[in-house]
Amino acid sequence: MTEDPEDPIDLADAIEFLRGHLSGLLRFDGDVRPVKIIVDREGRLFAPVMVAMIRSLDTVMCVPDDGDEAMQMQVTLEEVTEDGPHAALCDRWKAYHGDPPDVRWARMAIDAARWDGLFIDGDALMVPNALADAEAGIVREINRGPVARLQAACRRHGGHELEKPVLVGVDPAGFDVRGLFGTVRVPAGSPIVDLASATAALEAAGR
Repeated sequence: MTEDPEDPIDLADAIEFLRGHLSGLLRFDGDVRPVKIIVDREGRLFAPVMVAMIRSLDTVMCVPDDGDEAMQMQVTLEEVTEDGPHAALCDRWKAYHGDPPDVRWARMAIDAARWDGLFIDGDALMVPNALADAEAGIVREINRGPVARLQAACRRHGGHELEKPVLVGVDPAGFDVRGLFGTVRVPAGSPIVDLASATAALEAAGR
């Protein structure tokens, strides 16, 4: 990967790596805590957080951990409330991860990231979801279909044997599927633009 955000192939890999890891470690003021995240429609990260995280002036999100192959992102936290304009994000996080461990919430803007030994501009990673307006309808229709279709796709990508899988999110590059023990990412082999292409991509992912 290069530092140039105009490299479409490498940047797509970085974005898919980020979207494929919905948990990690947040470093702040010398402390490190596990955090589960989602990506909002604008490409920012979102999570329940501690007060100390919000007050910190130096916060780094590492996914999936702080190992050598992790993506390390310098992030700026913006506190939001569960009964404010971002209430839907809180509900979305709960759909992905269940009950939150903290009562405060924050959106995280990515300032810069380091991955694969190189640096990436944060704006290049915060890609809006082109399917945001159609996402709820696509999720609803696919969940009305056979569960075996989701199970096959998860098994094919990562070997995940999910009981009672439910599609909780979709974007042009893939699907987020929640099972009893967590949420996994299923990449799409071709760009998703609508319900028909989402259905076709999911069926292809399971073959």
